[in-house]
Amino acid sequence: MNFIHQKNEQMKKKYILYLGLVLLATMNSSCGKINLLSLEDEKNLGLQSRDEILNTMPVLPRSSNPNAYALLESMRNQILSSGQVEHANDFAWEVYIIKDDATLNAFCTPGGYIFFYTGLMKYLDNSSSVAGVMGHEMAHAARRHSGKQMTSQLGLNLLLQIVAGTSGNDIAQVVGLMTQLGALKFSRDHETEADSYSVKYLCPTQYQSDGASYFFQKLIDQGQSSGVPTYMSTHPDPGDRVNNIKSQAASSTGCATTKQPFSGDNSYIALRNTL
Repeated sequence: MNFIHQKNEQMKKKYILYLGLVLLATMNSSCGKINLLSLEDEKNLGLQSRDEILNTMPVLPRSSNPNAYALLESMRNQILSSGQVEHANDFAWEVYIIKDDATLNAFCTPGGYIFFYTGLMKYLDNSSSVAGVMGHEMAHAARRHSGKQMTSQLGLNLLLQIVAGTSGNDIAQVVGLMTQLGALKFSRDHETEADSYSVKYLCPTQYQSDGASYFFQKLIDQGQSSGVPTYMSTHPDPGDRVNNIKSQAASSTGCATTKQPFSGDNSYIALRNTL
């Protein structure tokens, strides 16, 4: 009996090792495409990340910034109503503003917690560009890019432990990774896909469907494209992204005819000055 038990245990260990090697090989050959986190795992990580951010970063209260929050939440609602957002009803899609005028950044955690820095909102000149950024970030969550990127970056062993829920320290490590705002860089394919989905999301809204291109174009015009922050990372090239976004927007059909302008958006300029 002991001999049979030992043989079974050896076979089990060999099978687990083989399975791990197969998964690892698959991950390596499909960089950024495999996601070992379930939908519930991502929602849980996103919630913990949100709580960590609210406890450690200067998030503006809604009560003192009602107009800014109302604008962002209106954008979010229009995007969710586009019919293009996967997990529109699964994720929280909560919006927050971080008081940091020096940072040109925005991000969305797994589970749909959306954060804008005041630095980015003050840098942009119109609501369509803000909506373009929001669409891009929501696409990262909806397309579950964070889970795929964590699978790629953290490795097989840690992700299997996270999925199994065997260690609270591992969950804390991932929450820390999400709140470092730079440790998790998306791949070229993920960035391109998020750009594309931003156009799809904005097409039925009141905003210019190529709104995401405005941020890159302004950086290029001001000679800052070499310093693009982790947000919408350094690749693909900003100029290529402008061209790709504008090309897709131009070829899209069924978009609303009345759009918020890129220039002369005085209502947005007045609002951003209140931040």
